[in-house]
Amino acid sequence: MRGISAVPTYVVMQPTTLCNLDCSYCYLPFRADDRRMPVAVAEAVAEAVEPWARTGRFSVVWHGGEPLAAGRDHLATLLAPFGPAVEHHVQTNATLIDDAWCEFFAEHRIRVSVSVDGPRQRNDDRVNRGGRPAYDRIVAGIAALRRHGIPFSALCVVANPEPGLAAELYSYFLDLGCDVLGINVEELEGVNTRTNRHPAAAVTGFWAELVAAWRRDPRIHLREVEWSLRYVASVLDGTADEVLPRRLDPIPTVAHDGSVVLLSPELAGFSDPRYGDFTSGNVLTTPLAEILAGALDTPWIREFIDGVEACRDTCPYFGFCGGAHAANRYFEHGRFDGTTTDHCRNSKIRLLEGVLNHARDHEPTAAV
Repeated sequence: MRGISAVPTYVVMQPTTLCNLDCSYCYLPFRADDRRMPVAVAEAVAEAVEPWARTGRFSVVWHGGEPLAAGRDHLATLLAPFGPAVEHHVQTNATLIDDAWCEFFAEHRIRVSVSVDGPRQRNDDRVNRGGRPAYDRIVAGIAALRRHGIPFSALCVVANPEPGLAAELYSYFLDLGCDVLGINVEELEGVNTRTNRHPAAAVTGFWAELVAAWRRDPRIHLREVEWSLRYVASVLDGTADEVLPRRLDPIPTVAHDGSVVLLSPELAGFSDPRYGDFTSGNVLTTPLAEILAGALDTPWIREFIDGVEACRDTCPYFGFCGGAHAANRYFEHGRFDGTTTDHCRNSKIRLLEGVLNHARDHEPTAAV
């Protein structure tokens, strides 16, 4: 895996910066402002992605803020320019979902992912702008999805990974009815400055326990665990070099105003004296394909590639993760050419160690 691909597998779109919640760990800088995406931005992106969608699976991920805060009418106008080959996904806090939104999702064939951090007592960070818990509204939205038979994924943020929590979370999500579960250990990034450093044994134990819970009842896809097992299997059969893509996915994030940030959506809306505002162009003035072709003309991206190569040279886990994420490097180190981050430790290194520890603890005993 070297360099950056000129063709992404998906594009992240920000229909509005506004979010109706004020979660403690959120990284977004303008979530109190309702800055909405003009239709011209969606039209420019739709024109760019049409040839990519014709040659293979391609997704547009509507992210925020809270994308549903843009309203059904406005979101419909943003969806309209895209052709039928494009898959649409929405990442939502679920608090605004009702019967009308479910009908909207079905009509536009939108795949839904909801953010919820487990049982009620695990959602203290998820509050509205008045500081009141959002949990009841979250589960009401999820109930509407289930009532309408709309499948959904779930995304859970874990602030303090430790043994004892993983089994509780997995049991909860089994009952919730999601078909895919992703676990994000809280990250220090954006406007969230809370530390994400945890004892190695606790984090490794969390992941090992999660693997054990999943193996007992693997009714849902568990994103991190399944990826880890796929990698381990590839190492054992000698195909590990084929797991990572040949080039990094550029993951273009198109902000409400058409500006494009590559590689890390979490950098959108931020700036730095050395790097400027992290954008590589604007789709209202430059075609997205041209922006992607010139990715290495953005100074911070060149520095990031140097960091990826440093990871390749120094980290035994490189084949598993492909190098530390750009936003984590920046918000933890203040630069892009550093190597290991706390996010690496929590969500890559300890994850793989937890999977391997589980495998060792459950290795079949040889017959005597």
